[in-house]
Amino acid sequence: MGEESTRAEADSRGGRGGRRTIQQMVVVGLIASLLGIALGLVIDWFPTAGSTQADKIDTFWDVLIICSVPVFVLVSTVVLFAARDFRMRPGEEHLDGPPIHGNTRLEVVWTAVPAIMLVALCTYAYLVLHDIEKAPAKGPERVVTVTGQQFTWTFSYNEGGKKFSSAQLYVPKGESVRFNVQTRDVLHDFWVPAWRMKIDAVPGIQTHYRVTPTRLGSYPVVCAELCGLGHAFMRQTAHVLDAPHFAAWVKKMTAAPAAAAGGGAAGGGGQAAAVDAKALFTQGESKTGATACGGCHKLTDAGTQGGVGPQLDKVLKGKDPAFIRQSILQPDAEIAQGFNKGIMPANYGQLLSKPEVDALVNYLEKVAAK
Repeated sequence: MGEESTRAEADSRGGRGGRRTIQQMVVVGLIASLLGIALGLVIDWFPTAGSTQADKIDTFWDVLIICSVPVFVLVSTVVLFAARDFRMRPGEEHLDGPPIHGNTRLEVVWTAVPAIMLVALCTYAYLVLHDIEKAPAKGPERVVTVTGQQFTWTFSYNEGGKKFSSAQLYVPKGESVRFNVQTRDVLHDFWVPAWRMKIDAVPGIQTHYRVTPTRLGSYPVVCAELCGLGHAFMRQTAHVLDAPHFAAWVKKMTAAPAAAAGGGAAGGGGQAAAVDAKALFTQGESKTGATACGGCHKLTDAGTQGGVGPQLDKVLKGKDPAFIRQSILQPDAEIAQGFNKGIMPANYGQLLSKPEVDALVNYLEKVAAK
C-alpha cells in the first residue's frame, strides 16, 4: 500500500503545477535569450574589420548569434526544469518513471523547426559566400601568389610584366586582390584575421579567394593549420597602402639592383658582387623557390621581423664567415638556444647558387656578425 501511494505521488508530479512550470520556463527562457543575444552582439569577437568581405561575414556571425542563442537556451531550460521537477526523491530508488506516451505533434515541431532553421541558415551562408567571392564588375584586380612553406609565407607579384617576390604582403586600399594560394610542403592555411577570409594551402593544388581592403595599416598574417614545430611562429604582416605609396613600393621592388662599386660582371668575384644580398635576404629567390630569410629571422639592417628562427643580430654576433655559411647550408649543425632541429629548410645549397650564398655570407658578416 505504501509503495502504491509513493508511485501515485510520483506519477502525479508530472501534472502538479504543469501550467505554472511552463509559464516559468517561458519567462526564464525569454529573459535568458534576450540577455544571451545582447551579450553575443556586444562582445567584440574579432579584430577591426579591414575589408568589404569582413562586413558581410560579421553580419552573418550576428545572425548566427541571434538564431543559436535561443536554441541553446531552450534546450538548457527544458533540461534544468526537468531535472528539478522529475528528480529522484528519497524512497523512489526502485521505482520506474511514469509511463508517458510520446507526443507526436511535439516531436514533429522540434524536428521541423530546427530543419527549417538549418536550411535557411545554409542558404544565407551560400548567398554570402557567393557574393564575397564574385570578381569585381569593373576596376582593376591584382593577383598575388601566396606560397606557404615551413614556416613562412612568400608573396609573388606580377606588376606591369615585372615579377618579384616579397616576404611581406603589400596591397592597395580599395582595390580587389585575388590571392592564389599554394604550398611547397605540407598543409598550411592563409589567414588575415582583419579580412576574415581564410583558405587552406593544399599540396598539389592551388586555392584562391579575393579581398578588397578598406583600411590602411598593418595586419598580422598567420597560418591557421597546424603545420609542424614552427607553426606558432609562421607570422608575417600585411600592409595596406594608399595608391601612391603602393605604386612607390612596386617601383622600388621592380627597380634593377644597383651594381656594386667596381662591380663589373667580369670574373667570378664580379658575379658574386652583382648579387643584391639584402634583396635576396628580404625577398628570397623566386626562380628557384628559395624562401626569404627575413620571413623567419629578425635582422635590424634588413628591417625584417620574422620570429620562426633566432634573431640574427644576436646569434651571429662575433661569428666568422665559416659559421655563417654552415648556418645557411647545414642549419641543424648547431642549434641556437631555445630552438629545435628541423625548423629551417636544409636545401638552400640546392636553391641558391654559390655567388648568392657568398653574397649572403658577406652581407650577414657585415651587418650582423660585427
